[in-house]
Amino acid sequence: MKIGFIGLGNMGSPMAGNLIKAGHDLVVFDLVEASVNMLLAQHPGKASAAASPRMLAGAGMDLIITMLPASQHVKAVYLGPEGLLANVPQRMALIDSSTIDPQTAREVASLSASQGNVMLDAPVSGGTGGAEAGTLTFMVGGNEADFDRFKNIFSKMGKNIVYCGASGNGQVAKVVNNMLLGISMIGTAEAMSLGVSLGMDPKILAGIINTSSGRCWSSDTYNPYPGVLENIPSSRGYTGGFGADLMLKDLGLAAEAAKLAKQPIPLGSLAQQIYQTFSMQGNGALDFSAIINLFRKK
Repeated sequence: MKIGFIGLGNMGSPMAGNLIKAGHDLVVFDLVEASVNMLLAQHPGKASAAASPRMLAGAGMDLIITMLPASQHVKAVYLGPEGLLANVPQRMALIDSSTIDPQTAREVASLSASQGNVMLDAPVSGGTGGAEAGTLTFMVGGNEADFDRFKNIFSKMGKNIVYCGASGNGQVAKVVNNMLLGISMIGTAEAMSLGVSLGMDPKILAGIINTSSGRCWSSDTYNPYPGVLENIPSSRGYTGGFGADLMLKDLGLAAEAAKLAKQPIPLGSLAQQIYQTFSMQGNGALDFSAIINLFRKK
């Protein structure tokens, strides 16, 4: 299959690389020329570059995948006279793996359908490690027959491929999951900091939590206290992983979606405020588990 891929950031580049390794021909585009050149150098002769989304749309693709930072970037790439929708042939399939608000995903999918193009929203979970290893979770919204048609493509980039329902539901699943993750990380950070301040060894405390009712992913897999677990951001100065500003962005998406649905999210809103404070203190580039530094005694 000939696949167009737009967005070669920390997630998009390894995802595109895994498609190349699976034998697909790729035409790629990114505003950062260095990212394009790096991918082409990593896979010599296996991919080519397009000068713009419009040029990529007309290059005879079977499928186009986008992996972009935010809603405004998705709108810029898909809409307008230079965008994908104005330039792709009818029946072209489109997959957006960006994390954006459900409303934007549904608007773009509706416009796509109105001109005869298949579109799936397919945000991912699993971080850069999952992108590199090809073990991402895909949460997919759209027509189920289209999901079945492209499930094999998703399997080249991920391990857990889940159909979530109608257009936009992939984004709903991603936003809700990340809101819960932000809340649980703050709770784990509070609990670990309190226990250590009261004299507990952090590894013993984490072991008790992880075999008791307080257990969660933030405690047993991604514990924020330094030295409790190896090979995660808290044990390497909170570098790598999922940035605090990215968590703040996703909590903002949850807040926007909740406002539209008139659904109260008091803990989600509080988590957003806490991460906003953390970001304003200059910590946005640190892994989101560094939020524990708001609670730890120096």
